[in-house]
Amino acid sequence: MTTEITSKMNIHKPANEVYEAIANPEKMANYWFSSGTARIETGRTITWRYDEYNAEGNIKVIETEENRKIVFSWGGEGEETLVTIQLNQQEAGNTIVEVTESGFKEDDPHLINKLLGQQQGWIYMLTCLKAYLENGINTLRASLVH
Repeated sequence: MTTEITSKMNIHKPANEVYEAIANPEKMANYWFSSGTARIETGRTITWRYDEYNAEGNIKVIETEENRKIVFSWGGEGEETLVTIQLNQQEAGNTIVEVTESGFKEDDPHLINKLLGQQQGWIYMLTCLKAYLENGINTLRASLVH
């Protein structure tokens, strides 16, 4: 059984704009987490907060490659997973954003639900990112109801 998920979306903006929207916490607050304590940079530990859900968590930034890749780990103690966000700029100025999350525990009795939940979350995040960058829509963030 695979212990990773991958979600992809084509965003009609160049890679540098997509990267900045993810790395800059002020821009990120328009479509994803409500706040971040710092810009995404290699070696940093950053706290991301969702005011709407009264939740926060830390990410450990493992690797960044300007306009191309962001790698971080997140999750509770002993439950950390690795997230890789790849930006693949296309000739027409579009960027294919590919998010892979790996490191789920194969023996977890809730594995299938976690994989499905995370994949749905990444698709939603990418949809909100696309709406924000392409159309300036910033009202979708934290709109999912569970």
